[in-house]
Amino acid sequence: MSIETRWKLIRFFITALSMFGLWLIFTASFELFSLVTGLGGSFFVAALTYEIFIPRHQAGINFFVPRPFHLILYLFLMIFFIYKSSIAVLVAVVTGQVNPRIVHFRTPLKSDMARMVLANSITMTPGTITLDLNDDHLTVHWFFSTTSHSKVAGNEVKGEIERHLKKVWL
Repeated sequence: MSIETRWKLIRFFITALSMFGLWLIFTASFELFSLVTGLGGSFFVAALTYEIFIPRHQAGINFFVPRPFHLILYLFLMIFFIYKSSIAVLVAVVTGQVNPRIVHFRTPLKSDMARMVLANSITMTPGTITLDLNDDHLTVHWFFSTTSHSKVAGNEVKGEIERHLKKVWL
């Protein structure tokens, strides 16, 4: 069996198991009919979508499976970042010191999953909204813009979030 075929099978089974896990969560039923239906449906959906679910170029398991310890740490840090940004937005609204701007920057994150989490984390943090994520390019509406230089803006918007995401997904 070639390595290409083996990688297709791995992606197929990871997709099928993920679909079946979601099935179990949403149905919350362990009756035989439900399990067989869910398993059959999961394999059918996986056969149709495994190329999309795990792209071919995501050749390492660390591209889509996070490191558990770093993921838990990241979630706690996100709570801190959300509170910190909420207070900054509150102060800015009360004092009227806002400078909204749309900025573009790149991320060095290689994993599609990490990029998606970065974009959503930026959006969850008050004061920033990710408008677009295209490969490694992000377009963000930034409430506290201090610069239009893309690299400086990227460092200020992404800040610690990106550094921690590098540890969660390689």
